[in-house]
Amino acid sequence: MSRRRRVYEGKAKILYEGPEPGTLIQHFKDDATAFNNKKQDRVEGKGVLNNRISEFLFQKLGEVGIPNHFIKRLNMREQLIREVEIIPVEVVVRNVAAGSLAKRLGLDEGTALPRSIVEFYYKSNELNDPMVSEEHVTAFGWANPQEIDEMIAMALRINDFLSGLFMGVGIRLVDFKIEFGRLFDNEMMRIVLADEISPDCCRLWDIETQDKLDKDRFTKDLGGLIEAYQEVARRLGLFVDNRPGDGSGPVLVSSK
Repeated sequence: MSRRRRVYEGKAKILYEGPEPGTLIQHFKDDATAFNNKKQDRVEGKGVLNNRISEFLFQKLGEVGIPNHFIKRLNMREQLIREVEIIPVEVVVRNVAAGSLAKRLGLDEGTALPRSIVEFYYKSNELNDPMVSEEHVTAFGWANPQEIDEMIAMALRINDFLSGLFMGVGIRLVDFKIEFGRLFDNEMMRIVLADEISPDCCRLWDIETQDKLDKDRFTKDLGGLIEAYQEVARRLGLFVDNRPGDGSGPVLVSSK
């Protein structure tokens, strides 16, 4: 990728200029971060797993009518995506009390919420991604009321689909963070799902044991981060064990 122009680098991904106008190449890094980059490490293989898991979930969401930026996976670490204008608002959907919500409201972690809750956070590393209201989003011009309605409606549809998908493989979708962008096609503009969906931006708990299968294993020093991500991939059918004794271990399944 050294011949490609680097467009953007974040904590877990790099965006490069794509082969065609209106496209980008999204490269998944092995970097693990927490507390807004205050805690950092490198976990070999994390980017490969996130690339494959995100590809699978974006494809499934596309099949049920969720518009998104994904085009195809190029290799173990890279995807071809449509270039979008990212809306600087992170959308978080919560089904179970955990993380900052549990702390803010004094709830026991693991408490089921009365209904799914959608929250907005201003996308700013310098400000530690502060929580904002719809009023903030519209007042500062980050998105208009119609775009907010579209993001909320899509976020809840995504939540319904992913909750069922993960429940089917014994995983509880506690909460997740997603981002949206504006996709321009001639004179037309539409809001589409962007960024990624992986254990880096979801809280995923084993339904029976409540074991964490997400980035909280790194954030809370629980260990076993790569093994947890591998388990998510395995349950989704993306990771298979070779026959005993062949010496090669588990491998990722290629998508068609």
